[in-house]
Amino acid sequence: MAERPDASSAPELLVESGGVTQVLEPHHEYHVGRDPDSEVVLDDARVSWHHAVLRPAGDHWLVEDEGSTNGTYTNGRRVRRSGVGPGSVIRFGNPADGPCAVLSDAPRPPAAGRPAAVSHPAATRTFRRPSSVRPLPPARTVRIGRAPGNDLVVDDLAVSRRHAELRSGPDGYVLADLGSHNGTFLNGRPVEGTAPVRSGDVIGIGHSAFVLAGDRLEEFVDTGEVSLDVQDLTVRIGKGAQGRTLLGGVSFPVGEKSLLAVIGPSGAGKSTLLNALTGLRPADGGTVLYDGRDLYRDYAELRHRIGLVPQDDILHTQLTVRRALGYAAELRFPEDTARAERDARVEEVIRELGLVERAGLPIHKLSGGQRKRVSVALELLTKPSLLFLDEPTSGLDPGMDRSVMHMLRGLADGGRTVIVVTHSVLSLDVCDRLLVMAPGGTIAYYGPPEEALEFFGFRQWPEAFEAFENDRGRDWAGEFRASPLYTRYVTGETRQPPAPRAPRAPEEPARRAQSWRGQLWTLMRRYAAALSSDRTFLIIMVALPFVMGAMAHGISGGKMTGGGAATVLLVLCVGAVLTGAANAVRELVKERVIYQRERAVGLSRSAYLMSKVLVLGTVTVVQAVVLTLVALFGVRLDAPGGSGVLLPPLLEITLAVALLAFTAMTLGLLVSAVVRKEEVTMPLLVLLAILQVVFCGGLTSVRKPVMEQVAWLVPSRWAFAAMGSTLDLHRLQPGPIAADPLFRHTPGVWLLDMGMLVVLSALFCFLVYRLLRRHEPETMRR
Repeated sequence: MAERPDASSAPELLVESGGVTQVLEPHHEYHVGRDPDSEVVLDDARVSWHHAVLRPAGDHWLVEDEGSTNGTYTNGRRVRRSGVGPGSVIRFGNPADGPCAVLSDAPRPPAAGRPAAVSHPAATRTFRRPSSVRPLPPARTVRIGRAPGNDLVVDDLAVSRRHAELRSGPDGYVLADLGSHNGTFLNGRPVEGTAPVRSGDVIGIGHSAFVLAGDRLEEFVDTGEVSLDVQDLTVRIGKGAQGRTLLGGVSFPVGEKSLLAVIGPSGAGKSTLLNALTGLRPADGGTVLYDGRDLYRDYAELRHRIGLVPQDDILHTQLTVRRALGYAAELRFPEDTARAERDARVEEVIRELGLVERAGLPIHKLSGGQRKRVSVALELLTKPSLLFLDEPTSGLDPGMDRSVMHMLRGLADGGRTVIVVTHSVLSLDVCDRLLVMAPGGTIAYYGPPEEALEFFGFRQWPEAFEAFENDRGRDWAGEFRASPLYTRYVTGETRQPPAPRAPRAPEEPARRAQSWRGQLWTLMRRYAAALSSDRTFLIIMVALPFVMGAMAHGISGGKMTGGGAATVLLVLCVGAVLTGAANAVRELVKERVIYQRERAVGLSRSAYLMSKVLVLGTVTVVQAVVLTLVALFGVRLDAPGGSGVLLPPLLEITLAVALLAFTAMTLGLLVSAVVRKEEVTMPLLVLLAILQVVFCGGLTSVRKPVMEQVAWLVPSRWAFAAMGSTLDLHRLQPGPIAADPLFRHTPGVWLLDMGMLVVLSALFCFLVYRLLRRHEPETMRR
């Protein structure tokens, strides 16, 4: 839909064509043709791809033929340009029986059809007028979805091909979800199975809302031009006298297609405000109205229309731009979305963000500003109406800072509401509104950026920030509320009347765009691609087992006899532990920001963990096998009778080393889930290796109080015992150390040793699963 730059006093019209009624608004022009991207689509061979255009002109409407093959007709005559209005009948392709459009006055929606879940529809962009009105056939089921064969086709990649049904019954209409991947919503709540629909109820499907009005279904499309009204937001932590206010009664309006910058000193509540506005940490008091709808009450539906770009990169930097966006599209779009549809959307976003020339480059080779564009591109895949960014210019030079802010200006002009939290004041002039937070989580200023410094009485921003820091007793919020600017820019621009705090519905987990199996497959392929693109990881992965294996082989001297046998087994244990733990110890902590964002939009925690376990487990087991074969190649194992407990001795030792490496990998994931910073993982890896040596039972006896109980949780204890059982270590190396009962050459002991490694692996995975929950958005933890 093309927007007209000039104001028009032409009336709103209804155009009825092909059984669908659309509202024509006077600040837009509407293209007619067979092109699916036209505002009025006519599927008739006599109609040209781009046939005609309806546009406002002053106080009336014009229809203009766009060089169509078969012509455009009004009142039976062919026209190239003609005035039209209420009562006009326009035919396309044939003056007698060509597809026609009948124009009429656009009445206000009847009271029965007004959306009950919207506080003040007339003050919204989405719900002021329906974009189309569709008659409902009596006693019939209306199927809704993205596929062309549906009764009501919704051209939106967030909608499944067969999404929902509106069924007519003796007691009225019933809404049924057909197993859609992004969910069907009734007044903001997900529909599980079926739900009765009453007049005025809002049916949410993708970016569209349908309101039942008698025997008609009115469609309201969220095109991105939405307003945000923030009313008296309050956030507190702690209780009673020990409690602290992080946000204190914050209120401000944000208009459609606006770019709002939020600045303020450290500790002023900027991040708290961002979490409250995105619903990640809802406010304790107050309301956020998303184009007239209570964001917290309808969060299950509206969360899909909110994009959030954290300060850190939310993509795997080893992947190319196109490949990273492709995997993200798989995770966010319905599973029935064709690859061609996903690829088309990815290319569209790449063009919009100016990344065409860099689409084939690895993300880590891009500049800071370009990487930020890629992070924004990921969020734009699902066409969010609200886009939030946390410190997008952090660490960028002034030129890149300016470039990123101009990009955000373009995104807002393109039909989105953009809110950016920033410390930079270099490019505030490109913003429509500026919100200055004062210490204590209050508003010190809200309005045009160019009026802010004059209001504070300073010439430069550093002076204002110094005043915030040095004059903490000053009532910044009270001074602003008492000023004319508050009346002009806050109360004067607020469209929605104060809304009572609606009862908040219980939090619903985000619907997964893919099935659990589909997510797992996508995550595994993405993770494998990221690992294979990391040359440093590949070099270490290949070299480590050969180096450790060669050391063990040299110590063995070609045979496993005497004291050398225990030393070889000890080296194998250390090598397996280092191999497995080193692979995994950084993997979760370095992806924490990525996980948090993807979890908020429906990523399965168990699928994420399982993808790590399967991919890293495969790599680790292969490394362990190589380590063992290099270490024992050509070595005489000297097992009792030349055989192991249940299997050939080399196979049993290989299985023990592989299972130890796998268990060490899960232990590495546990460490990665516990730590807060990636830098501390390497010292912890060294500590883990030392613990494995001390408690494995190969250097000293661990059969002592406390020490023995601790050793139960050390994987190398059981792997060393399993290998000692295979070789009957007490026979090869008589003494108190090898007299450990876990070294006995019996099937029961060997199976116990191996089984404990399996138990430890499962225990560590369970702990990782629970710990991942700590790093999820609060709404996902409730």
